[in-house]
Order: sequence, then structure tokens, then C-alpha cells
Amino acid sequence: MVYFKMSQPNRNIYRLPGPRPVSKFASNMDSSSFLDSLSQEFTNLTRLLYWPPIPGGAGDILASTSPQTSTYHLRSPAQASYALGSSLEAILVARDHRGRPKTHGGDLFRAQLLGPDLKAGVPGDVWDLENGTYLLSFPLFWAGQAQVQVRLIHSSEAVGVLQRIWREKSATVDFRGYFRGPKGTEETVICNVDPQSTGTKGPTCQYRDMVSGELWFCAKPPTLPCNFLVGHSSGSYLKVTTPRDEALLAWNVTDKLLPQGISPIQIRTAATGNISLALSPRLPCRPGLLVPKPSGFYHQDVWHSLACSSRSFSTVDSILGCLAGHVIHMMGDSTLRQWWEYLRDTVPSLKPVDLHVTYQTGPLMAVDTTRDIVLHWRAHGWPLRSLRTPVASLHSVARELEGLAGGPHTVVVLGLGAHFTTFPPSIFVRRLAGIRAAVTDLVSREWMPGK
Repeated sequence: MVYFKMSQPNRNIYRLPGPRPVSKFASNMDSSSFLDSLSQEFTNLTRLLYWPPIPGGAGDILASTSPQTSTYHLRSPAQASYALGSSLEAILVARDHRGRPKTHGGDLFRAQLLGPDLKAGVPGDVWDLENGTYLLSFPLFWAGQAQVQVRLIHSSEAVGVLQRIWREKSATVDFRGYFRGPKGTEETVICNVDPQSTGTKGPTCQYRDMVSGELWFCAKPPTLPCNFLVGHSSGSYLKVTTPRDEALLAWNVTDKLLPQGISPIQIRTAATGNISLALSPRLPCRPGLLVPKPSGFYHQDVWHSLACSSRSFSTVDSILGCLAGHVIHMMGDSTLRQWWEYLRDTVPSLKPVDLHVTYQTGPLMAVDTTRDIVLHWRAHGWPLRSLRTPVASLHSVARELEGLAGGPHTVVVLGLGAHFTTFPPSIFVRRLAGIRAAVTDLVSREWMPGK
């Protein structure tokens, strides 16, 4: 989720817009050439998806990594206490269901250091040594008790299943497109991110976002033309796994805690005084700062950034002080909608505006006229798993950004990702590329009063 600082009417026009020119970075590009146009930083983003090689499975489920038999222990002998600001290291040994050590890496483990009594927590770093063992490292950021917790999210064999699905399938879910003719005739077809995933061997309808160039496809309706698409909804999950795949991805071996391998540790305060948190001097938050790993930690249920001097807004007055004089545009999925609803319910002076919207995608709006606050939310565009909703309400993030003038009173909050988890990562990377280009355009034309 990202935000950056820089009214939208409710138009009940449900007919899909006709063809329009696309922006300079997407015109005359098909899907593959758009990917080829990504900048170097997005090429680097795809490189972050590297995963250690995983040997092909022989069909023996018992040979897959087990959360019950895998173990971890301290790398060095246990101490009576550990210094605040130092680190704790452990060795994890992956084992199969027979208890035999694994000889290759590729498992997805998640490690955390938690302080339940202090409502504290920080993610640990998991370094895959690619030989069946993993080095775990935990920074010690608070004084008091702490406990290591390790979970096996997916075995390497399950990761191999997911990689194969990504290679062979462009989608693991489909969607419904609703077409309505002038006399009320309605036809429903399958839609998706590419023609193959619509499941049709016949012609398809292609829809190009007017700004980003993103493409969406629907099977051609039996009688109605493509420009009569009026509605969208979730479809069904596609059958893409074998019984063995399903066993490797089953609930009893997925996202499971490993047996406790390290006793709770005690972290002592700094020698320089009664200091309970390890926070180095930090710069004010601004664009372009390098983000450390981890980027921060929780303590007493408050997030402490390690990149810059972030602030906490725990009272209504502090929230109003932050939002006053700003128009906030929140674009994304239900995570951001929950944030919008939290602000609406927490701040009494933020009054919802009745836009007569009855569908999940919004738009939603709340205002505080005495403090000049306008708070918008709307869902991002395709692919979006939702109840039936008008196509006209599905505005892509890039399209919304194109409609903003920007300026010192504009704030944009973006949060998307959940609805892309059923597609190969390249689909999400491509969407980020289009959004980044739209953000760049917005910043370049930012409206400054008096200029």
C-alpha cells in the first residue's frame, strides 16, 4: 500500500465507453509490447521473483517438507539475556514427513520475533542456503521478553506446483460479463485477462483501458455486439490442480507453525540508560528514502518505522489535524475500503455523502465541510472479484489518476494486490507499470495555484 500527497461525480451511465485514444505510453501497443516497454526498475522487480531451483517431484507426498518434523535452534549457545539493538540468529533444518533432512531449498518459511505481553513484533529474515537449511536472523528492537515463531507457508514441492500453474495457466479464476441489448435481451459470457482464459474457441471481445492500455477480454456473446457490455461479476475457480497438487496445498500442511525450537529470550535495556526501544535518529519522511529490511516493528500496538520519523494518529483530533484541508483519493481493494470505513466511523464530523451506490465497487465519499476534508474511495478496475456491478463503475487506477489535477491539497492512497493473487506475478507487475506511468504524468502536470 502506498500513498502520496498532491469531486468525483456519480455517473449512472452503464454502457461501456467506445474506443478512445490511449495515453502516450500505451498507444499502439499490444499486451506483449507493453511488457517489453517496462523500464529497468520494473525489470528488476520481476527479478525479485527469483526462487531457488526445485527438483521435480516423484509423486511421494511423504517426501515433501513437513511442518511437524522441521526444526530450528539457536546458531550460538543461549545467553542469559541479549543486548537491545543486537540480533538473534538461528538455523532451521527442513525435514520431510519421514523426518529426513531435505537436501535442497525452495521452502517458503515465515519467521517472526514476537513480544505478546508488549504487543510487539518484527519479521525475521529467512536466508535460503539452498541445501535444506535456512539461516534465520531477528533484530532485537525492544527490551523485555521475546519469542521466535516460525511457520511453513508452503513446502518447496507446493511452490513447484504454484510455479507450474503460473507457467501453464494465465488465470485460476474467471469472471462474468453481462451484455444487454436495446430491447432488454441479456447474455452472459466468461471474461478474463487474456483470450485463452475466457474458455472460448470462438471470437472474443477486446477492451483496452483508455489510459494505461491494459486489456480485458470477454467471449463474444451469441447475438449482441461487444459494446453492449454493461455488467461484471466474479465467476468461478478453475480446476488447475491434480489430487497430488491438492495434497501439497492442503490446509494441514499450509501455513502451519513449527514446533517451538527456542525458549523465550530476555532483551536487556541499553547500557547508556533506561532505553526500551532501539530507534536510531531518523530523517523526516519524504519520497525517495531507501527502506531498510525490516522496514519497522510494532511495540505496544504502535508501528515504528525504521526508515523515517513516522507519526501515530491515535485520537480523533490528531486524525483531523492530519486530514484537514485535503482531498484524499483512496483507490484499491477492500483493504482500503475498510480504512475509509474506519475513518468514517471513528471521526464523527466526517459525514458520508449518499451517492445512491448499492454495489461493492463504490464510489464512496465522506466530507467534513468545516475542516475542508473530502474522503473518496473506489475500487480498482479489472480483474476484480465482486458481486455484479456496472462496468461503468470499474475505473482503472491509471484512468482515475489521469482525471486529477494534483496540487498541495491532494492526497492519493493506492492499495491493490489481493485480486491479483490468482494470476501469474507478471500480470501484477504490468499493472504496476501502468500505474507508475500515470503517477509520473500526475506529478509532471501537478496544478500549483498562481502558476
